[in-house]
Amino acid sequence: MSEYDRGPRGGGEYPYGYGQGEYPQGQGYYDQQPYDQQQYYGQQPYNHQYGQARDQWGRPYPPQYTQPQGFHGPDGYGYPPPVPAPPRRRPLRALTVVAVALAVVAGLGIGHLISASNSPSASGNQNFGFSGQPSASNTTLDADAVAAKVNPAIVNVNTELGLQGAAAAGTGIVLTADGEVLTNNHVVAGATSIKVTSIGTGDTYQAHVVGYDRSEDIAVIQLEDASGLPTASIGDSSTVKVGDQILGLGNAGGRGGDPVPAPGTVTALDQSITASDESSGSSEQLTGLIQVRANIESGDSGGPLVNANAQVVGVDTAASTGYQLNGRRSGAGGQGFAIPINQAIDIAHRIVAGTASDKIHIGKTAFIGVSVSDAPGQGARVREVVSRGPAQQAGLAAGDVITAIDGKAIDSATTLTSVMDTHHPGDKLTLTVSDASGGQQQVQVTAAEGPVG
Repeated sequence: MSEYDRGPRGGGEYPYGYGQGEYPQGQGYYDQQPYDQQQYYGQQPYNHQYGQARDQWGRPYPPQYTQPQGFHGPDGYGYPPPVPAPPRRRPLRALTVVAVALAVVAGLGIGHLISASNSPSASGNQNFGFSGQPSASNTTLDADAVAAKVNPAIVNVNTELGLQGAAAAGTGIVLTADGEVLTNNHVVAGATSIKVTSIGTGDTYQAHVVGYDRSEDIAVIQLEDASGLPTASIGDSSTVKVGDQILGLGNAGGRGGDPVPAPGTVTALDQSITASDESSGSSEQLTGLIQVRANIESGDSGGPLVNANAQVVGVDTAASTGYQLNGRRSGAGGQGFAIPINQAIDIAHRIVAGTASDKIHIGKTAFIGVSVSDAPGQGARVREVVSRGPAQQAGLAAGDVITAIDGKAIDSATTLTSVMDTHHPGDKLTLTVSDASGGQQQVQVTAAEGPVG
């Protein structure tokens, strides 16, 4: 597998335990500023829950692009000072390519090794703009003509990362006329506010997250009070072949306005990469990706990869280490990675249906208000406790080690994040905690509402 850097994150720690692991290093989010390693194109730098520092909420900080991705709480809340973050999210960067991944992947934000999902049925795709026409293969692509057809169904996503004192930008794909939008999880991870601008209508909407799959780096957001939006034509990623001409579209550089075309070709299929976060040093693995030679840029994360028939066949997610944020496309020399649309739509259907699982989280994110790191052979060690947060109110302090939640063993910061993903604000949790002297006790906490996972 190739390894891609995401962006600077706190390595091996989970600042402010949302109950998630840290974000892996490697590919950067595309909506973030470029990293030395591949980053996610649609987000600002985070500290992921995969071996990275976690936020006050017990969740890993998202990979950072220009800004540190660790969540820094608001002044007066016991959080560390905010780390300046770039206004857009960079794609994850690939450090060592096992299966070539985008150096600047548009917001992979995934922390678990996953195999591609089975392609959704045609009937399922029809719910989300399935064209019913065969996808293009070996067909000449007219970039301007294709962009003109696809652009109206694209949205620019801008998020405020309140705990970090930062902002990020990425891209989304409109699935329904009333505002269901597909994007990368890393594009919205850590968000305390989301605003979305429709390219098709020019209108800006507040949005909330319907659900997300962190391991597959997919999320669905709902635009509030939206109607009559142009929707994307969904293709069939199983028909994509090496050599096919494609076009990447997105909020390149987080500049807003019309998407900037990134023409290129498919160079490999079913690729696996390790996306890493420069800020945290953590990494996560993504599999089943479409690899392309195209200049995917920071901010493109969550945007569509389309074929010559203007059908969406992938979701831009990562880019190569050589990515440079230069404010413009410069040919098709970069390496990028996209999540196959069949896989993304399958997850989106489950999210919209409200079908939660060990990977899919529905609704708001729970947090307990601690920053944690791995305590090998013990559990998740508390580094900091958020002032007036659930953990502090329960008596937790720096140096304590969380070894279980509701009887479920916690052996790392990542495990803590995974367990917290199964909970929601308002849930009452029993934490088993060991203190510095070796004493063990159980404490009760009520999860609060935290930033998007």
